[in-house]
Amino acid sequence: MKVLLVNGSPHEKGCTNRALVEIQHTLLEEGVESEILWLGKEPLGGCIACGGCRHNDQCIYDDILNRSREKFREADGFVFGSPVHYAAASGNLTAFMDRLFYSEGKKTFFMKPAAAITSARRAGTTATMDQLNKYFSISQMPIVSSRYWNMVHGSTPEQVEEDREGLWTMRALARNMAYLLKCQQAARAAGIELPRQEAGEYTNFVR
Repeated sequence: MKVLLVNGSPHEKGCTNRALVEIQHTLLEEGVESEILWLGKEPLGGCIACGGCRHNDQCIYDDILNRSREKFREADGFVFGSPVHYAAASGNLTAFMDRLFYSEGKKTFFMKPAAAITSARRAGTTATMDQLNKYFSISQMPIVSSRYWNMVHGSTPEQVEEDREGLWTMRALARNMAYLLKCQQAARAAGIELPRQEAGEYTNFVR
């Protein structure tokens, strides 16, 4: 079992990373492997809905998304972390997730557990969580909760270190993630299949 931890902050070792490291350490205690993927500082373009990924199995923009695509396909669970920028996720993480979920969709993410974590000096954390959770719910991914909303506070990693309740929340999240992954592993061993997918019918609101 492996969880991919995505750091959407422009600061590789900043507050978001400190929260992800707390999760990583706790996952290790629970016997779950993990890896932190930092998106970097280079600006990422957003999805232009060209459909190229449907034909080429990768995005037309050859950047970290294409280079990391296999990591997402192989992972069993995910945590996406972002600092709060104007009560929303970072621009790079938003662009990355738009393109990632559009190009991979349910073929990669169906029923894989996911969670969003946020970091801020003060406010905007819950709005950012709501934004990120929508990617998971539309992809039929179990959203992993914690003992409180998944956030830490501080302007520096050292200040996050003082947010003992925030770090406690990260540890609880990691344990809940590990538990759910182990339950899924037990279900597979017992022969319990994933939910049946219905073809369905697409509609819109135009008469």
